[in-house]
Amino acid sequence: MKLSFKIAELIFRVLVKVFMRLEVKGKENIPQTGPVIIASNHIHLMDPPLLILSILPRKSSFMAKEELFQTPFYSTLMHIAEAFPIRRSGTDEDRKAAIQQAVQVLERGLVLGMFPEGTRSRNGQLKRGYPGVAIIAVRTGAPIIPVAVTGTEKLRAIGWLRRPKVTIKFGRPFVLPKVKGELTRLDMRQLTDSLMKGIAALLPAEYRGEYRQAVESGD
Repeated sequence: MKLSFKIAELIFRVLVKVFMRLEVKGKENIPQTGPVIIASNHIHLMDPPLLILSILPRKSSFMAKEELFQTPFYSTLMHIAEAFPIRRSGTDEDRKAAIQQAVQVLERGLVLGMFPEGTRSRNGQLKRGYPGVAIIAVRTGAPIIPVAVTGTEKLRAIGWLRRPKVTIKFGRPFVLPKVKGELTRLDMRQLTDSLMKGIAALLPAEYRGEYRQAVESGD
């Protein structure tokens, strides 16, 4: 790893210990080698760096919204972590380019980090997922590890001074079923809902949002 990454990691670990009580569960579910997709809920700007820290020593690359590369602090973090941007309101060509870059990350045998909700949930409730993760997983055959992040929503204002408990829980990897021919919109919706329910199942009930009923009914 680059020296800049190691320095940033050391500084960030100190900050984490000072400002929160971080608990990581299920890390043994991350394979030691080979391509894998991390699919997580997203409730705070600190989620990506906390996940990167939790995945170590595996090297990862996260797909992050373009806006994070436009502020000095997060832009520095994103570049050190070798994240790559995606335009949420971009053209089809922009999305195809981002997907191709994600495929290349997996072809290098790295961990690809993605937030299928596409943006942060302002109320902590899991939102309906976008099909990007499913498209990439089907195209590459890479396993998906669902991840549940809780507690980072408390890292606001005075919350930083109270050292809130933050939990990152890694689920067991699974592979989406193969689809014959081209993915249809229905295929993408069903596959996306399947992986989102995997994330929701790891979350406490009050965080499950759009997928609470599906998880609790066993659908």
